[in-house]
Amino acid sequence: MLEPKVWQLTAGSAVLGLVLAAGAVALAGPWDSGQRKAERDWAAAQGRTGGAHHPGGHPGKPAPAPSAAGVLDELAPPVESLSAPADLPAGLRKTLGPLLESPDLGPAPAASVVDVATGEQLFGERADRPMAPASTIKIATAVAALSALGPDHRIGTTVVTADDKAKGDNKGDDKGGDESDSEGDDKAKGDDPTEITLVGGGDATLDRKRLRALAEDTARALRDRGVHEVAVRFDVSLYSGPREHPIGPNDNIAPVTALMNGQGRLDDSARDSFGGPAPRSGDPAGDAADAFADLLRERGLKTSGPPAMRKAPKDADRLAVTYSRPVSALVERMLTNSDNDIAESLVRQTAVKAGRPASFAGAQQAVQAELKEQKLPVGGALLRDGSGLDRHDRVTSGLLTALLARAADPDRPELRPVLTGLPVAGFSGTLQGRYTDADAITGSGMIRAKTGTLTGVNSLAGTVVGPGGRLLAFAFLAEKAPGPDTAQRALDHLSAELTS
Repeated sequence: MLEPKVWQLTAGSAVLGLVLAAGAVALAGPWDSGQRKAERDWAAAQGRTGGAHHPGGHPGKPAPAPSAAGVLDELAPPVESLSAPADLPAGLRKTLGPLLESPDLGPAPAASVVDVATGEQLFGERADRPMAPASTIKIATAVAALSALGPDHRIGTTVVTADDKAKGDNKGDDKGGDESDSEGDDKAKGDDPTEITLVGGGDATLDRKRLRALAEDTARALRDRGVHEVAVRFDVSLYSGPREHPIGPNDNIAPVTALMNGQGRLDDSARDSFGGPAPRSGDPAGDAADAFADLLRERGLKTSGPPAMRKAPKDADRLAVTYSRPVSALVERMLTNSDNDIAESLVRQTAVKAGRPASFAGAQQAVQAELKEQKLPVGGALLRDGSGLDRHDRVTSGLLTALLARAADPDRPELRPVLTGLPVAGFSGTLQGRYTDADAITGSGMIRAKTGTLTGVNSLAGTVVGPGGRLLAFAFLAEKAPGPDTAQRALDHLSAELTS
């Protein structure tokens, strides 16, 4: 136990280190908001600096955000100078072994601790045993999406039309004919509403603000073409297979569809930012189309009947588009807030990139294939969804630490959002209220980790700077735990021991 003065000096040094690191990272990118974490509460209080500017209403795809620079290379001493104590593995076995036997973690928990710089496993217990990961599976989702799509990729939601009137093509009959009949035909043609289609691209972060901007751009484009009445259609054909997650209707996730507004949330949580359970609509796509039609009417356009679901014509002309933030920012937000809707969106984007069906089955195949191509230890893994809500998901603690180590690889800067999106113990996201017990307080502010919780399933996987200054990746998986609160405290205690 540290003496009070020693503890104060240690804590002060840690805080100073975090401040310096935050300042350096804020200058490096890729940023949209000047944050490398997407947590809604903590990030809202920070100054917004840097970032890729995406002007509203621009018809072209925005320029990508710059890729992450090697921040750690600039801050850290050379790897050779960071030599872990030779007796560290033995020390970890002595410390973690008894804690892992806690009945709060169920009968047979799994554990893996890896030295990120060398890849050496310093501690392992059933590290190759496939177990239910709960939301720690989102680490695999993040690595696959960033690797396949790139951190700068943005998801578009578009409005298109194949109607000649909206394109400004007044195709008269140049071969003559009765002039009055021609005028009558033109009048009848002009009275018909122009058909426009709202095409869902799979953006789970589309909100009212961006939908309003999309409607404004669409109305402007139509007015420029002399169109004042439209028939609204919506296209969700990008996704296939069941819309409902295998867990069925649930406050933790909306039906999985290529078009939604505010994640189909029916309460006030859709007004500001997302994250956490909320009542969900049974038809997010239809509701988004209805909201879009309302916004068009507010802008002076007439609409003919309610929106109808229909696939957009192949030769459609784009009227307007809105883009999500880069995948790097989506990954951070998904990890910090454990956002299930973003997770299911990202695995389907991975499937689309791979040319597979954007369904639960297609996404599973695409993610596992992507991780296998990256030569990660996917043996025994079963990734039935991207969110971890499926109790049939299986990963090993060894795979989780391998994913985290890969994300820290200096040669893979595109994967860095996996680490920067992890919640900070005691401060942000799903770890905000944890690490408060006396036996875990040393981990507060020092650990970044993804949580996982289902009934009887608790998990924790993340990073921490351990003895000798080495960055360690850890993963703990517990099944048949008697209670979530006691299991979480046991996991916090386990990970906190890695700081000393």
